[in-house]
Amino acid sequence: MADDLVLEGAIHPAANPHLYGHEEAEAYLAASYRSGKGHHAILLEGGEGIGKATLAFRFANHVLHYPDPKSAPDHIIAPDHSAPLTRQIIAGASHDLLHLERPVDVKTGKRRSAITVDEVRRAGHFLSQTSGTGNWRIVIVDAADDLNRSAANAILKILEEPPRHAMFLLISHTPGRLLPTIRSRCLPLRLRPLHEDDLVRALGALGVHAAGEEQARLAELANGSVSEALKLVNYGGGEIIDSYRATLEGGDGEARLTMHKLADAMAKRENEVVLDFLMSHIDEDIKARARAAALAGDLEKAERLAAFSSAVTGEVAEAEAFNLDRKQLVLDLLARIRAAVN
Repeated sequence: MADDLVLEGAIHPAANPHLYGHEEAEAYLAASYRSGKGHHAILLEGGEGIGKATLAFRFANHVLHYPDPKSAPDHIIAPDHSAPLTRQIIAGASHDLLHLERPVDVKTGKRRSAITVDEVRRAGHFLSQTSGTGNWRIVIVDAADDLNRSAANAILKILEEPPRHAMFLLISHTPGRLLPTIRSRCLPLRLRPLHEDDLVRALGALGVHAAGEEQARLAELANGSVSEALKLVNYGGGEIIDSYRATLEGGDGEARLTMHKLADAMAKRENEVVLDFLMSHIDEDIKARARAAALAGDLEKAERLAAFSSAVTGEVAEAEAFNLDRKQLVLDLLARIRAAVN
């Protein structure tokens, strides 16, 4: 199982024995499957890093261990790493489970920016084959948000006429980006950000321990996401947020100095994780300011910030697609954000 997308200190969702805070979702999936009337396509929605992929693999492991719904227990079983079937899933060697994610470009050795139509065709071929074990055929799309237009249309065709004994588990951080026709053919299951207690338990299982003020700050900045918390702890995310705030709140000279230091750090090729972290934080910050302006009755400012947020998202995607200069991208964005919010 490829792990280049797994954060430092994290466990790949297929191998993660722990899942916290989603007991209701687990109970629903277990009961729905056991009834024999479960939906063939489930859309797991919610913020990034809250456990959607872990739940998807956990449920897939459950289904493949109990191919007859009537024989399944009333709860989703925890993955047993000593079980041959579970070990196959963890190794990416299961003949009954396909994990679709952004493919690696053979020329650059890096992940592509989207899940391509070729990957979906691979899923179509996978589903067209009869399982040698007579089991279910399960496709986990991680994340469905990454499907490009051609891939989205291709997967829609499969969802419209799914093969017998086929199941789709689609993961989405931003379901609003999906084709409405894809959403309409899936059963949505919304997962909420983790409460502080569950976040602390999840981090403790990964060997990350915090208490007192440190725990409170971590919980506040992570917004219920384990991946965000790991970025704060292992990738200097807290310092990045402090620097970002300084570029908005400091005087002109101080802000420019901080902007250049932050842009220099983001320009390093090995800092892709922290660059994504910064851009995600910027997006959330602008949206929060837009909501605050709207609540305060300043609709003009709210609309301006909302439009700016959409523009930033597009510019970042374009920069990634065309491999544009990261330092200049960050400098330009920070300067424009400073002007927009002050």
